[in-house]
Amino acid sequence: MFPQESVDSRTRDQDWIALIRRVADGDQSALTTLYDTTSRLVFGLILRILSDRAVAEEVLLDVYSQAWRQAGLYNDQRGTPLAWLMTIARSRALDRLRSGWQESQRKEPLEAASDARTTLASPEEATVMSERQQFVRSALSMLSPEQREVIELAYYSGLSHSEIAAKLGQPLGTVKTRTRLGMMKLREMLSPVLEGQP
Repeated sequence: MFPQESVDSRTRDQDWIALIRRVADGDQSALTTLYDTTSRLVFGLILRILSDRAVAEEVLLDVYSQAWRQAGLYNDQRGTPLAWLMTIARSRALDRLRSGWQESQRKEPLEAASDARTTLASPEEATVMSERQQFVRSALSMLSPEQREVIELAYYSGLSHSEIAAKLGQPLGTVKTRTRLGMMKLREMLSPVLEGQP
């Protein structure tokens, strides 16, 4: 990670942490600002999981409603504000998925998640995001197809190891090993991007 990118990322995170603290104090304008500066990124993840724009928009509102209610529980020692919001978003989207709303439209390759465009970012942020996306795509391409498949099923479809094993007709141990090795390889390849983040 470039030094300036690291500084910019920390500054942005500090701004978002301050907003979350104001939200925890009941400041609705802080929630509006947090929504305005993060919602396109959050929406991109939700849409990737659900593949339905109208349902994704509903889930997006659920995410920020939950953020409003739980802002007081946010702990910046456990992760960045965006990671916190993305965790809520992923959980809400998978809950909706499991409730039977989307059964058929989720079979895009993993790279498609990084192809979502956003008008939220400044030109500098867009450049940084583009570089990160290329880096992640490159790292993903280094995984075996079997490793990518189990990681995609776990992350985007929210399947457990047992469910993946049943879906693929593979032994549970094989699925766990592929997941573990794939994640270790990704972590190693992405460490230059992750090092500068708080």
